[in-house]
Amino acid sequence: MDRQQKFLELIGRYKRIIYKVCYLYAPDRTQLDDYFQEVVLALWNGFDRFRGESSAATWVYRVALYTCISFVRRRMRRPALVRVTVDLACDDDRELREQLDELYAAIGRLGRLDRALVLLWLEERSQEEIAAVTGLKPGTVAVRMTRIREKLRKMYNR
Repeated sequence: MDRQQKFLELIGRYKRIIYKVCYLYAPDRTQLDDYFQEVVLALWNGFDRFRGESSAATWVYRVALYTCISFVRRRMRRPALVRVTVDLACDDDRELREQLDELYAAIGRLGRLDRALVLLWLEERSQEEIAAVTGLKPGTVAVRMTRIREKLRKMYNR
């Protein structure tokens, strides 16, 4: 398999992760594709340098997070609210839908790093994986997650 095919396979496997990260950082849906393209370009540029010291998922998360954060800084724009659409099998349950919308609105008001930590935690990543993606120490991840949960509790229960 040649380099391009391997890369396309990687993107296909982790497309959902890339879109999730981009969705949390893109100011609106119209710029989501720009963020996605930036991440794919960054992955392509770093593809030959990926040594496999971490899992491919960890590497993709890390590149996506840092690329989106850099893209936000370059555009000098930071959204006050991030809307996240969640595909649920039980979309008919309006009360659940409203609760999820409220929760994701609260997550959108967190800082960039805190949003990244919550995203990884919601993906059921271990502290060690979250630390590897974010560059934090596992103990720091645990402390920050405790503080983030408290912030969300306060925002959510207003």
